Amino acid sequence: MDARWGWPLAALALVAGYLQWGWQGLLFAGTVVVFWLLLQFSRSVRALGEAGKAPLGSVANAVMLHAKLRKGLTLLEVLRITGSLGDRMAEPPEERFRWTDAAGDSVEVLLKRGKVAEWQLHRAAASDA
Repeated sequence: MDARWGWPLAALALVAGYLQWGWQGLLFAGTVVVFWLLLQFSRSVRALGEAGKAPLGSVANAVMLHAKLRKGLTLLEVLRITGSLGDRMAEPPEERFRWTDAAGDSVEVLLKRGKVAEWQLHRAAASDA
């Protein structure tokens, strides 16, 4: 869930819980919010763990990855699509990663504020048969 919606909804749940049932409602709403945050954290850790098991910067098919990418995807969603951590192409202020398949094709992805902003497919040079 987008943070622009998540935090206001959490605050609304806390206020509604307090107005409806007093301190017990506030406690219940707080428990629900903490549970939701723990679920999000668990989801992130699980995705990073799965991506960390694969070779760095590898993907089954770079062309299919290129077709599945769209602006606004989060890094967590990209990790689920690729199944591996990306090979960092630039130093920390810039978030640029590359995934390469067995044929040598690669996709470079630029993230801005943690979301996909641009991506480019690089095809391997055709070998002479």
